[in-house]
Amino acid sequence: MFRKIILAATSALALSGAAMAAGTEAGHIEDIDFSFEGPFGKFDEFQLQRGLQVYTEVCSACHGMKFVPIRTLADEGGPALPPDQVRAYAANLDDVELPGGESRPREWTDKFPARSGLGMGPDLSLMAKARAGFHGPYGTGINQLTKGIGGPEYIHAILTGYTGETKEEAGTTFYENHAFPGGWISMPPPLSDDSVTFADGSPTTLDAISTDVSAFLMWSAEPKLMARKQAGFVAVIFLIGLSVLLYLTNKKLWAKVKGKEFTA
Repeated sequence: MFRKIILAATSALALSGAAMAAGTEAGHIEDIDFSFEGPFGKFDEFQLQRGLQVYTEVCSACHGMKFVPIRTLADEGGPALPPDQVRAYAANLDDVELPGGESRPREWTDKFPARSGLGMGPDLSLMAKARAGFHGPYGTGINQLTKGIGGPEYIHAILTGYTGETKEEAGTTFYENHAFPGGWISMPPPLSDDSVTFADGSPTTLDAISTDVSAFLMWSAEPKLMARKQAGFVAVIFLIGLSVLLYLTNKKLWAKVKGKEFTA
């Protein structure tokens, strides 16, 4: 039995080392203090609206979000756009392709368009969940609760990690990026200072707009994050109350028995 425990512990340490090594190869990912992190964090709806604008004007040209219903843009806890704006936004997206070569205007009950074909990038619906930026013990347990999984940080690091160096291999141009595994990525730098203009006058530096779109992509991957946190908080309060009641009940039921002195 003891030998099995030792073997299991050794295997766990080996896997942790491999995970940490993978994190090192992926480059340095800076931790960012997003508003939605931590047990009581929540999304900033204005930041999500800015992130939606960045995605629409820049990212959507090559990346789809085929798992995200457009109507969720009106949900509380998310971008919280008025329903009429969401309907108008949906109507301006690509038409929905129907069998037989026909098409119809996209409605807010549909999902975001997908992107496929030569030169198109991966779908961004679950990117913030799929590409965690923190690996090994650093990204599990209490750190994951307080700092998050690191997916938004990974996206932010990729967007801001270009060095300006390029190289060509087999007819493909690669761009140096200190956050991407291997250090080189085929995607050109998608953002730069003043790539977009916000109506509310928010900063449009590369760091600021990368943070906004990273937060939006986290919401797209976890649209019910706030509801899950609220349900978890209620469950914890309920369990604490139940524990207190059970303790007091136990004390009351066994008070007379425990108070007796047993003699031989």
